[in-house]
Amino acid sequence: MSDHLLMREAWLPPREIALGSSGPVASAMRSAHSISCVLPCYNEAENLDRLLPLLCAKLAHLAPLWEILVVDDGSTDDTEARLRHWTQRPGVRALRLSRNFGKEAALTAGLQAARGEITIMMDADLQHPLALLDTFVRHWSAGADVVYAVRAHRDAESRFKRVGTHWFYSLLNHGGRFKVPEDAGDFRLMDRKVVQALLDLPERNRFMKGLYAWVGFDAVAVPYVPDARAHGVSHFNKLRLIRLALDGIMAFTVWPLRAVIGLGFLLALGAFAYGAYLTLVYLLYGHNVSGWTTIVVSLMLFAGVQLVSLGVVGEYVGRIYEEVKRRPLFLVKRELGQGIREDA
Repeated sequence: MSDHLLMREAWLPPREIALGSSGPVASAMRSAHSISCVLPCYNEAENLDRLLPLLCAKLAHLAPLWEILVVDDGSTDDTEARLRHWTQRPGVRALRLSRNFGKEAALTAGLQAARGEITIMMDADLQHPLALLDTFVRHWSAGADVVYAVRAHRDAESRFKRVGTHWFYSLLNHGGRFKVPEDAGDFRLMDRKVVQALLDLPERNRFMKGLYAWVGFDAVAVPYVPDARAHGVSHFNKLRLIRLALDGIMAFTVWPLRAVIGLGFLLALGAFAYGAYLTLVYLLYGHNVSGWTTIVVSLMLFAGVQLVSLGVVGEYVGRIYEEVKRRPLFLVKRELGQGIREDA
């Protein structure tokens, strides 16, 4: 797979390699002084034993100062015991959250703790190829602020996920002032100023894929094919994927509210037209209209529409309620290891 990526870059025009999405060619190549790598994990003990030695060697090759930040999002397996062992090595740090707060909160915890000049985020399940990190750093050295990986295809995924992903991003990007890349995820490199911009955002409902796009900056997309998961299964089942999609839509769009307004307008127009039709039929032919069926069907229809409308409004009100409480996004139970010093 790395050979495939190198072959692809061989025929790319120099402008695509040297540019961000909208920025000028860097006047001089930058070199990475320090790198932080954030790894959110939940029950990934077996994968960490394979990933961490490989990642340590890769980061040592990319920068003189480096650190790995493993954010244990309330794991219930042997993850904590494995981390106690690995954090005895220089450069490996671990944050153990007090419970499972979710991946978005774990990513934010890692970003807050990262001290590197650039920060790389990737999963701990070995599906993100380490060979791509060289390409990330090369694009950053050429002037990009963000370098993110995009799936070359989704052939290995189920039809439900492929269709659902397409519809979700279509709704999310419809009429928006910024575009969230459809096949991009959390596997990316970010300059320090981008990390700080993300941390400056005060919201609690942190749909990270949307936040990455919202902050902007010069970005470069790199295609890749995910590797097979080494151990275990994904924790994102259909229900959690649907919940995540709703979080993203509610956080970055108001089209559900506008859809309810449109539906109400259409129903009112239809009711007016139907009432006019019944009145005209009665005046012309004197037909009596049976009231039972009309009343029952109308009541059920409008009651359903009202409940849906209240549910949509309630979702937005509930999110406002969560924001104004201003509870911490996460709580750290324990910190282990030593990474890049603040004075480095």
